[in-house]
Amino acid sequence: MPFDPSTLVYDSNGLIPCIAQAEGTGEVLMMAWMNAESVAKTLKSGKVTYWSRSRQAFWVKGETSGHTQELVDLRVDCDRDCLLAVVRQEGPACHTNRRSCFYTSVVGEETELMAPMA
Repeated sequence: MPFDPSTLVYDSNGLIPCIAQAEGTGEVLMMAWMNAESVAKTLKSGKVTYWSRSRQAFWVKGETSGHTQELVDLRVDCDRDCLLAVVRQEGPACHTNRRSCFYTSVVGEETELMAPMA
């Protein structure tokens, strides 16, 4: 059965959150936004394509940095309002040059940086 991106539940700006997860390890790498067209572009090309809210433009992950995400599997949550992209990550996923964007741990009132630079 063909997948239709218009069947997803988008917010009032036409966006849906997408969590990128590393194939094999299950490591959560990052979260970014997609719209229906970026979902379609991702499925067609196999290159994860997000929507940049600040630039108001498509953003193919790694297009300028070389830190690409190749789509392995795109999963839709039960409410159809969030996506999980299982990816083959080349290089760091975070713009800070870390493997994952989720490198700050908060326990109680203390924070600790968890992930070393990639």
